[in-house]
Amino acid sequence: MTKPFQLRLTVRGYELDTQGHLNQAVYLQYCEHLRWESLRAAGISQDKLIATQIGPAVLENTMRFRHELRGGDEVDVTCQWVWGEGKTFRVEQEIRRADGVLACELSSVAGLIDLTQRKLISRPAEHFAKLADHPEIMGL
Repeated sequence: MTKPFQLRLTVRGYELDTQGHLNQAVYLQYCEHLRWESLRAAGISQDKLIATQIGPAVLENTMRFRHELRGGDEVDVTCQWVWGEGKTFRVEQEIRRADGVLACELSSVAGLIDLTQRKLISRPAEHFAKLADHPEIMGL
């Protein structure tokens, strides 16, 4: 398996809930941001992907909260693409404080959907690999 793609983000004040910690929905937004950033780093922009009439579809998310995050915390968010043989693939992600404390884990099942037929395509890794300038970022 390749090394996960990673970016550092800073928790912003407007992302906090009434208890003063990062709102639970924002953890998911951080992970979504990282998935798109890893695609972009691999050379696949949203426009390039959608021009093929294929788009991503998240089918399942399992999120585990391990430690709270507060305003100003710097966090490292990772994205690891895990490929299989069928129509779906997994994306494994972590959010860790800069000091290494695990705050959240996200495991997603996703696929690529044909935007005309509205059905998942077979072999999504092959489709991504054809579009990527740097497929190794996605473990392809």
